Amino acid sequence: MDGRNIIGYEYVPAGITAFKAVNPLSESLLEGDFYPAALADVDRAVLKADEAFRLYRKMDKSRKAAFLRSIGEEIMALGPELIERACAESGLPEARILGERGRTTAQLNLFADLVEEGSWVEAVIDSALPERQPVPRPDIRRMLVPLGPVVVFGASNFPLAFSVAGGDTVSALAAGCPVIVKAHPAHPGTSALVGQAIVKAAKDHGLPEGVFSLLFDQGYEIGAGLVKHPKVTAVAFTGSFKGGMALIRLAGEREIPIPVFAEMGSINPVLLLPQALEKRAEEMAVQYAGSISMGAGQFCTNPGLLLALKGTGLDRFKEKLIETASGLTASTMLTSGIFKHFSAGTEKVLKEQGVQLLVQAGDADAGKANQARTVIAQVQAQHFLNNPALKEEVFGPWSLLVVADTEAELLQVLKAAGGQLTLSVMAEASELESYPDLLDQALLQAGRVLMNGVPTGVEVCAAMQHGGPFPASSDSRFTSVGSMAIKRFVRPLSWQNWPVLLLPDELKIGNPLGIWRIVNNQMTK
Repeated sequence: MDGRNIIGYEYVPAGITAFKAVNPLSESLLEGDFYPAALADVDRAVLKADEAFRLYRKMDKSRKAAFLRSIGEEIMALGPELIERACAESGLPEARILGERGRTTAQLNLFADLVEEGSWVEAVIDSALPERQPVPRPDIRRMLVPLGPVVVFGASNFPLAFSVAGGDTVSALAAGCPVIVKAHPAHPGTSALVGQAIVKAAKDHGLPEGVFSLLFDQGYEIGAGLVKHPKVTAVAFTGSFKGGMALIRLAGEREIPIPVFAEMGSINPVLLLPQALEKRAEEMAVQYAGSISMGAGQFCTNPGLLLALKGTGLDRFKEKLIETASGLTASTMLTSGIFKHFSAGTEKVLKEQGVQLLVQAGDADAGKANQARTVIAQVQAQHFLNNPALKEEVFGPWSLLVVADTEAELLQVLKAAGGQLTLSVMAEASELESYPDLLDQALLQAGRVLMNGVPTGVEVCAAMQHGGPFPASSDSRFTSVGSMAIKRFVRPLSWQNWPVLLLPDELKIGNPLGIWRIVNNQMTK
């Protein structure tokens, strides 16, 4: 494991000041020195990426797909060393890290398949109509093309699946964009190991140097420098609203603004409809106690808001929720900073007018650091509507139950919650037609709407939408999970009356790549 920055194929000379990773379970320092990059390293990495882009954007799709698959193979070849390091840096259990490694390699294979098949470029051909009256039509052909160098910020809560070789990186590489990753300082060793795997895969497939770089930093200077660099064309970020908005402002202040695809968290409301509560209150309470506390609540899809009408079914739900949550054990949070923010956030909300604590899970393990106890509170709808502070995300095992007196009041609460990554509806089939306004509103303000399920757990597939109306994400038209994440890093380009030999293969006569295309308004191969 080498703690120096990677620029292209080179480990750059180390700086004077190093930092170490911290085990959140014990607050002890872990083996290995990691060196923050300098602004000169930013410039070198971006310029190398820009040079690599000239070749990489035109690379044969089979070769690119093979490169993506090789990254997954190299990650697997790291074996126990990667798993042990990721566990030590995150405090997450081995089973979680093993699952995340599986998701990471599955994402790489998913995008390899997408690239190899090729139809994702959305090729469209409108043939020339020289005899058309009153004006002839020229030959016009269009497809999606890569943007250029992309900056990816590693996420704290997914040291593998949303980090160095995570969904942002692989979708950008699949699109034909070189990537510069700004490693998250909470898991530098994990980042270094995965960066090593990507470099080996790139070398093995003869990719141009600069298609990948990895930079370390404990603060904000390097991230800001990357976003402001004139050769960078897009940014991908998963994290807090504050962090995402800071990057968006930086990108907007450039001479040429660029898109920042920021997934900025969500409180993920859950509508508990009356008949469902009457029929299965206890079952739902157990289900949601598990979802709220899963992974110490450190998921952007954590159900932080439960919405319901008052009634006997809700009373039973609360009783069971309190009983179940009381038996939960405390969990280690990813960093001491996250734990402090969670503790301060819950303490602040519990002091707000009308907020009543329902349950705080049992005592934390005194022998472990950063132990978060699940906290669930309750507030009446009018207090929620009158207090913007209650709509803010508390990152961790937290949820707020909002109780409404009427359906109209419940609808007001839902609207006030704002844009969301997910919105869940717990309902019986027989009652769905009775709440058309609530259901319609749910479709308007979330990227993914679930029926009778928990939002935690995001399937990586073509149909997944992980992104929602602001402030959940910066652009609700795109997803950061699933194969359509590739659309963030491309733009449409039309060729008009170009010689056939100079056209990309995707647009040539005879369809040499055998991909699906729209030719004169007909989908065809």
